[in-house]
Amino acid sequence: MSASTGEIKRVTTHVIQAMKNRQEKIAMLTAYDFSMARMLDEAGVDILLVGDSASNVMAGHETTLPITLDQMIYHAQSVVRAARRAMVVVDLPFGSYQSNSEIALSSAIRIMKESGAHAVKLEGGAEVEKSIKRILVAGIPVMGHLGLTPQSIYKFGTYSVRAKEETEALKLEEDALLLQQLGCFALVLEKIPANLAAKVSESLEIPTIGIGAGMNTDGQVLVTHDMLGITKDFKPRFLRRYLELFDEIGNATRQYISDVKSKSFPNEHEQY
Repeated sequence: MSASTGEIKRVTTHVIQAMKNRQEKIAMLTAYDFSMARMLDEAGVDILLVGDSASNVMAGHETTLPITLDQMIYHAQSVVRAARRAMVVVDLPFGSYQSNSEIALSSAIRIMKESGAHAVKLEGGAEVEKSIKRILVAGIPVMGHLGLTPQSIYKFGTYSVRAKEETEALKLEEDALLLQQLGCFALVLEKIPANLAAKVSESLEIPTIGIGAGMNTDGQVLVTHDMLGITKDFKPRFLRRYLELFDEIGNATRQYISDVKSKSFPNEHEQY
């Protein structure tokens, strides 16, 4: 459905699959609050990802690890209230699914029940197979995530491109097929060589959504704060900034301060 038709039809897992089948690219962006989610939804984005990147851009943490399940649910609730069309997918945060499949299911159920979201996302392949199975059996849609997995940053020690070596590339291909076989409805591929992402995308029936994975995935995702230039210092090769809001908001704020101090705001037309 085109965003320009004026129709409101919820994007679902079925819609996402149909988009891949007809080779229509999927547009996904992150959202963590009502106001931003409303703007993105009305603009026609297909998927709103309530990402654990909220730990970085909303809370100021160095990594995604500190954010809690309760905090993710809070952000998800805000986004769901705004989303009339977009599918809302919520990251399972670090520690909420890795250690035990029962904990994973409990975490996913809490997200779905308390936020009203439409799916969950989690990082990893064969190592989280039991957790994925358990969540899927409960009827909760799961989006996978392979390649650079930020929740494992201390294991790898770097945010550099993953799966450049043959062994890791083969493991990623195997994990991608496994996630499809388990029943994941889509797969994020983060910061891997473009030729590998293209190969995986071609080999799978389910959609792939890339970030730093080249042009041949079935869709793309960016952190909205990066895309809009709200964040200032993050400048990876894969990021295209569509605005420079850090500077624009700063300029507007300085003008407001100047107007207040010079007594030009409010003027006679801006009072009762």
